[in-house]
This record gives sequence, C-alpha cells and structure tokens, in this order.
Amino acid sequence: MCYDRYVAICKPLHYGTLLGSRACAHMAAAAWATGFLNALLHTANTFSLPLCQGNALGQFFCEIPHILKLSCSHSGYRREIGLMFFTISLGLGCFVFIVFSYVQIFRAVLRIPSQQGRHKAFSTCLPHLAVVSLFVSTATFAHLKPPSISSPSTDLVVSVLYMVVPPALNPFIYSLRNQELKDAIRK
Repeated sequence: MCYDRYVAICKPLHYGTLLGSRACAHMAAAAWATGFLNALLHTANTFSLPLCQGNALGQFFCEIPHILKLSCSHSGYRREIGLMFFTISLGLGCFVFIVFSYVQIFRAVLRIPSQQGRHKAFSTCLPHLAVVSLFVSTATFAHLKPPSISSPSTDLVVSVLYMVVPPALNPFIYSLRNQELKDAIRK
C-alpha cells in the first residue's frame, strides 16, 4: 500500500508502468511467500516441541510465547529465538521500507503548492499509516512487554488489538474516503 501511494504521489506519470498487473502480482506473491515461509518455520518448530506442562493454553490465540512456556525443551526454545530474529528482520525490513516510502511521500506532498492538493494527498496516506501504526505499536507491546505486567486478560486484549482490530478497521477506514459514505454517517 505504501509503495502504491509512493508511486501515485511521487511518480504519477510512471504509475501505469511501475504498478502494472505484473508488478502487483510479484509484490503480492512475495508477501504471501514470505508470510507462508515464516508461518511454516514457526509451525514446524512448534510441533517439534515436547510439552511437559500439558497442552492447554489460557489464551484465545495460540501464540508462540505462550506455547514456549509449556515446553520443557531448551533446544526448541533456542530454535524459536533464532526464528524470532528471522521474523524480526523481515518485519524490520518492511518497516524501514514503509518509513522510507512515507518520508518520500511527505516530502513530495509538502512541496505541493495548493492546500487542497496537500489535503487530498494526505487523506490517501493517513488511513494506511494509522492502521500500520496501530498494528506495529500493539504487536510490539504484546511481544516486548515486561513479564511483570503480563496477565491472561492483558495478553488477550493486546492480542485482539493487533490481530483482529487492524484487519477489521481496514475496510472501514478506507471507505471513509468515499463521500457518499461520509454523508450517510453524518445523517
């Protein structure tokens, strides 16, 4: 999404060539492939863990840190730490790409002479930025919060915030750009 906005705002005359159906298919395939590989590696490691404290989690989602608490194997834990570094590097790469794209977008938008043009450009970017910020901040908090504030209810709320809320908000936030929907909400 950020690359789409980057090309639309910073290189509008090249939009058709840079974001043709082939480029979109390659980007979608890359996103799906890296997500599938990441999930496959974590799933394979999770199924190889011996569980010595039963297999019941007090959580709504079956997340890796909670499964690791049930494991009695240190080798599986070390493998999972290595996989977490792989996941973090993938996420960090995406995050750097998003930040770089938005820096370029904001530089281009601030050079637009008309107030209406700047408003239109920002209104296409800010919803995506809001959803990404919500996801990144809650996911970071979920995985980096100190154990002293960890409780089943807190873990559940934070998990729902980063796993359910951003995908659920996406259609709503993007539809707010539709003038007919805005008028219907006002009424």
